[in-house]
Amino acid sequence: MPERRLFVCTNQKSGIGEDVAKALKKELKAQGVKTMLADGQKLHTRIQTCSCLDRCEHCKKGPGAALVVYPDEIYYNDVQPRQAARIIEALAASRPGSAKK
Repeated sequence: MPERRLFVCTNQKSGIGEDVAKALKKELKAQGVKTMLADGQKLHTRIQTCSCLDRCEHCKKGPGAALVVYPDEIYYNDVQPRQAARIIEALAASRPGSAKK
């Protein structure tokens, strides 16, 4: 089964990365898209935290966390937990590998 992974940076003092990851997991479940059909195959989406995505220059002015979607190579910067629903909706509407940066 193909997988899509969302890596959320937790290398901030405020703990916002953990909050973003929790909100994304909650939205995956609420929207029923943790496992979905894409191009005739089941696609499983996982949310993972990581210590650094080397995107600080894009987030340092705001209080949010960096996020990258693999294998799609989609980057989100300065993400707040309240944006989780919109991010999951956008990913559910796109096909894996079809969207780029």
